[in-house]
Amino acid sequence: MIGIVSYGAYVPRYRMSGQMLKQAWGSGGKGERSVANHDEDSITMAAESSRNCLRGIDPQKVDGLYFASTTAPYSEGLNCSLIGAVVDLKREAFTAEFSGSLRAGTMALRAGYDAVKAGTLKNVVVTAADLRTADPGSPMEGTLGDGSGALLIGKENVIAEIKGFSSISEEFLDVWRKRDDINLLSGDPKFITDYGYLRFIPESVAGIMKKYKLNDQPVKVVFYAPDARTNKALAKKLKFPEEAYLKDNLLSSVGNTGSAQPYLSLIAALEEASPGDKIILASHGSGSDAVLLEVTENISRFSKDGGVSAQLKVKRELSSYEKYLQFRRFLPTEIVSPFSSLPVLWREERDNIRLYAKKCCKCGSIQYPVRRICWKCSEKDNFQDVRLSTRGKIFTFAKDHLVPSPDLPVVMVSVDLEGGGRFYTQLTDCDPKAVMVGMEVELTFRRLHEGEEFYNYFWKFRPVA
Repeated sequence: MIGIVSYGAYVPRYRMSGQMLKQAWGSGGKGERSVANHDEDSITMAAESSRNCLRGIDPQKVDGLYFASTTAPYSEGLNCSLIGAVVDLKREAFTAEFSGSLRAGTMALRAGYDAVKAGTLKNVVVTAADLRTADPGSPMEGTLGDGSGALLIGKENVIAEIKGFSSISEEFLDVWRKRDDINLLSGDPKFITDYGYLRFIPESVAGIMKKYKLNDQPVKVVFYAPDARTNKALAKKLKFPEEAYLKDNLLSSVGNTGSAQPYLSLIAALEEASPGDKIILASHGSGSDAVLLEVTENISRFSKDGGVSAQLKVKRELSSYEKYLQFRRFLPTEIVSPFSSLPVLWREERDNIRLYAKKCCKCGSIQYPVRRICWKCSEKDNFQDVRLSTRGKIFTFAKDHLVPSPDLPVVMVSVDLEGGGRFYTQLTDCDPKAVMVGMEVELTFRRLHEGEEFYNYFWKFRPVA
């Protein structure tokens, strides 16, 4: 049996409401959309969902990681290798990327399934993330959300067996970005809906229904849709009963998350599922991929802590539309570009990205940053490797109003970690007025700056949900 062993979701905490857009432009949709912080991108979001996916699972036993995104930070240079380091995959793990289409997520899922089926990988994390932008004031601005989903594909303790696939591929240009474009471009909405979404998705779903003889069996159906209107039209076209669809399709609470949307929708469906349920997942992008899954008895024992419902409970309203424009650099913002060193980044990857510290074999104290002399008992070169805890309490903090940032003040915190060690870095996703000594916080992987014309990443703290 090959299928989904675990899942993880990530939705940024910030939300922008349709009412805020209406105040800015005179028109805006209902509901709200998720907004990634200024220090987030597709890499950091994929790292978060992958960490949630691997809760309670030894990452050193995972054989690979596939990353799907249309908005990967690097056009050349592996993005997935950094994600693998963040979750602490072994060096021998195979990593690969899928891009160029909103079907990238289901492409990665099928590739992961094929690798496990062929025996080349025992298990593999497939993760999808997107942070897409549209022209300010355009209709798409209010529908695009940011987020990520991750699935662990394997053969043991499967919670949803992958039964098979059905795909449609056709050259069809609907939404695109050329090499030098920052924001999305799109064709005529009526044409795209009638000859794109309303053709491809029903055809791939009908194909999998026929292939696996499901015509007389109840199924759950989750599918990609760019907005609520298209979602409604697709549901009508597919002709399934109302109970076959998600109670919350996430479009009014998170938005259209691009290549990550099929994963997030599937995770939401699994959170509602019972053993024996059959789920059809359909993506869109110059065609459509449909996937058939059957939920197993293991679903009843699986924790939802890393899922969509847990992410939706934690959110913060953006203070203003102008703040969103600053986050996306639509407004002039001073960019911090300090000196950075590739040799140092490479040498300290284990400490700074994988979060390995040293534990004194004599007194048991945690050394971070790593040193040769124990800070507590002065023992020399007598340590063992240990990964830092990702949670702790603020020991002290300071607020910096002068450093360039789209979100002032920058709060610097020194945190005593659970199990030992003290960590000094920035605090993010927080109200500076609410920061206090003793506040419980957790580490999150973020983009730090762009020194030497490449992205520099590090860990920051955020308040515990």
